[in-house]
Amino acid sequence: MRRIDVIAIGVGVFAAGGVIYLFFQAVGFDSLSAGIWSQGLFIAVLVGWILSYLLRVVSQNMTYNQQVKDYKEAVLQKRLEEMTPEELEKLQQEIEDAEQQ
Repeated sequence: MRRIDVIAIGVGVFAAGGVIYLFFQAVGFDSLSAGIWSQGLFIAVLVGWILSYLLRVVSQNMTYNQQVKDYKEAVLQKRLEEMTPEELEKLQQEIEDAEQQ
C-alpha cells in the first residue's frame, strides 16, 4: 500500500466520522450525544475490523501465507518437470510404499 493510499484512507475515515456525527444531529441528537454515539460507532467498527484481522491471522488466510503456498507449489512443480522418467518412477514407487505403511 502506498503512502497516498494510507493518507486517503485516513481522510476518508475522518470525513466518515464527521458525516456520521452530522447524521446523528440531523436525526435529533444534541451535539454531545451525537459525538458520543458517533465515537461509539467508530470504536465498534474499529474493534470489528481488528477482530476480522485477527481471525485471518489465526486461520492463516492472509496474502503473505497464500504467496508462500503458491511459491512452494511452483517450486515443487518445477522440480517435477525437471525430473527424468526414471526419477519419476522411483518417486512414484516411494509414494506407493509410504501409502502402504
